[in-house]
Amino acid sequence: MPEQLLDRATLGDLLRVASASDYDRWHEQIRRTGGCSDPIHLTGWTLTKDKTTGQTLHHYSTEAEPGARLRIACGNRRASRCPSCAWTYAGDTYHLIRAGLAGDDHRDIPATVRDHPRVFATLTAPSFGRVHNRPDRGACRCGTRHPADDPALGTALDPDTYDYAGAVLFNNHAGQLWQRFTNRLRREIAARAGLTQLELKECARLSYGKVAEFQKRGAIHFHAVIRLDGPDGPGTPPPTWATVGLLEDAIRAAAAHPYTSVSAPAAGDQPARTFRWGTQLDIRPVKAFDNGTDITEQAVASYIAKYATKAAETTGATDTPVHCRRCQGTGRSRRYDRPDSPLSQCATCHGTGLNEDLTRLGIPEHARRLMAACARLQPLYPDRPLARWAHMLGFRGHFSSKSRRYSTTLGALRQARADYRAAQEHAALRHDQEPDTVLVLADWRYAGHGHTPGESVLAATIARGLQLNRETAREALRDQLTDEKER
Repeated sequence: MPEQLLDRATLGDLLRVASASDYDRWHEQIRRTGGCSDPIHLTGWTLTKDKTTGQTLHHYSTEAEPGARLRIACGNRRASRCPSCAWTYAGDTYHLIRAGLAGDDHRDIPATVRDHPRVFATLTAPSFGRVHNRPDRGACRCGTRHPADDPALGTALDPDTYDYAGAVLFNNHAGQLWQRFTNRLRREIAARAGLTQLELKECARLSYGKVAEFQKRGAIHFHAVIRLDGPDGPGTPPPTWATVGLLEDAIRAAAAHPYTSVSAPAAGDQPARTFRWGTQLDIRPVKAFDNGTDITEQAVASYIAKYATKAAETTGATDTPVHCRRCQGTGRSRRYDRPDSPLSQCATCHGTGLNEDLTRLGIPEHARRLMAACARLQPLYPDRPLARWAHMLGFRGHFSSKSRRYSTTLGALRQARADYRAAQEHAALRHDQEPDTVLVLADWRYAGHGHTPGESVLAATIARGLQLNRETAREALRDQLTDEKER
């Protein structure tokens, strides 16, 4: 039960749900979703028959469920929207990244991948103006020693001179900049090995898994595991010339090369810009075991999984879109989008591209200025979806991504979980038939989402109980492994 006091309406709804005759089944549904805070409601039925005889083996309908609905997890990756589903997403990301570092027999990734050159690299954004910070020595430029939780950290020292337009345009071009970086990195590796691009493909392959993170100032940067493999991926050994030192040197050269840049043309009052990575480039070798550093396989996988569930809300921005759905943030009418037409402006948002008044949102001023810059720049850069991604401060790429041969995929991990659940259901129904001899008919319809106020409180309690069970099991396993080592 949450510690905060509940209002009368919420308390009354909670008592209604808890005292209902079908509460136990509702509890079981929410528990199976992991305590999802915004479950999807479905109505429908499923019918399982024997293909040969036509015998009905099982019939299920939501008519007997609480509210005549089946609740399933929303699957949202953001911890700010649904902590329980984000926990599942983080777990999948952890296994995906760690499989590419330590191997995974179930995914055909041998443990010998640990012997391949691999580093953990962080590429940051350039400066767009001075911000409040916590330097290792001395005080901030404002003369204050900011505590770690000071909301002023990352905000502009002088908002009137800070380049908010440049910051959101960089975020919007960050995906292209990463692509140029990886293309240049392959060339730098080939040059250091004395090979052509074609010859490099025949003896080595570059693989990576990365995650995007927003800094306090609202600029995006990337954390990436970068690895060198043989020509067929992690299952083949890299060539003898492939070393961690060569990979690190090639990364530094690729990040600083003039080719690794993206240009934004001049438009309106905005000058032409060329975006490159910032000067703060951190590259560290990934160790298989702890040798006094914190850059181990487990630490790197945990770090990437943690930030895979976060987005711009960590900077104070909203975690929901603010663009006009009718015009998709363009501010233009789809029907009358002609320069000579007085009706070319979107009638819903009046050309702003937003469906929210940013001045009324309860967000920090620095985040508000960044979001407002997205909307202001949209007419100047109509080919760039800026207003549509204003809640992401202009960033429109995937928060976590990987190269094709890095390791397994999120889809494969989800399918394995679905297959496990299907096997559980098959065993529970006690079918003697093989799955190939069974015909399943189904009809499902969307019926809404979310909880009532009282259900939300109870679902949060269920989620906390499941989290406590996981933490207890993890500690028990850790103690067991420690005891085995001591023996």
